[in-house]
Amino acid sequence: MRQLHRWMGALAVVLWLPGCSGERAEVLTIIAPAAPGGGWDQTARTMEQVLRETGVSEVVRVVNVPGAGGTIGLARMADTERGNGDVLLTMGLIMVGAVLTNDSPVTLSQVTPIARLSGEYEVLVVPDASPYHTLAELVAAWKAAPGGVAIAGGSAGGTDHMVAGLLAAEVGIDVRAVNYVPHSGGGESIASLVGNQVAAGVNGLAELAPFIESGLLRPLGISSDERIPGVDIPTFIEQGVAVSLANWRGVVAPAGISSEQRTALTTLMDRMQQSPQWKDALARNNWIEMYQSGRAFEAFLEAENVRAAAVLRSIGLIE
Repeated sequence: MRQLHRWMGALAVVLWLPGCSGERAEVLTIIAPAAPGGGWDQTARTMEQVLRETGVSEVVRVVNVPGAGGTIGLARMADTERGNGDVLLTMGLIMVGAVLTNDSPVTLSQVTPIARLSGEYEVLVVPDASPYHTLAELVAAWKAAPGGVAIAGGSAGGTDHMVAGLLAAEVGIDVRAVNYVPHSGGGESIASLVGNQVAAGVNGLAELAPFIESGLLRPLGISSDERIPGVDIPTFIEQGVAVSLANWRGVVAPAGISSEQRTALTTLMDRMQQSPQWKDALARNNWIEMYQSGRAFEAFLEAENVRAAAVLRSIGLIE
């Protein structure tokens, strides 16, 4: 009788899983190729929450594989997950740039594009203890001693680095003199800012918002074309610095999956994107709705590789 009770309890757990009809629930693994606290981690964990809440996916787990602008996570997926239709990797413009600047042996041509999920603008901040209260004040000090103004951000060659380089080039600073301090994730770079270890930093709005609201960090500019409703941060453009750039994030699957597996993963993302929970997450994080899936995203990814190379070349990060 005791064995029967144990068996019935196990069966109840299986039947409780959302959308499960008694068969084993598949586990969807989302690889966040950065340390906890950054944009990719935030995206992966938001996906995990929404997929579970909506019942779109039965069991979801997030695995962090940080390093080298996401290219370590990319390499892991390419090496060990080929043909696995139950794995997604969060990625985006940062990874496109990191592949180029790190001369990565594994590239985005070795994955299966699934969907672009969202976009986000970049914010330049300083610690609360900083003497700089405006972009003009920071730029003046930066021009006087380019190497003396350390700027924290994510991985070398990523969106944060691109924005720092574009700002330097636009205000007349030699981009080769920029003292950019890369970190493996947004959480680490924000920690260096809050700890007053660097003069300034660049990161995504959603990652920085809690620290700006708490007064630990002071925003000096944002990379949007126009002011964002409800966000009291002046654009670089309105302050006379013509820099505008939107980061974007998406997901890819391993190479070697079948057309049926690709369709299933694309449909999964389509359904997630259409849910009220995902739309709430976009609004809550000030993420831009940039959803695109299937072949359209594949074509976008090819074009973005060309655009990122042009930006990185213009600021001296690649030849």
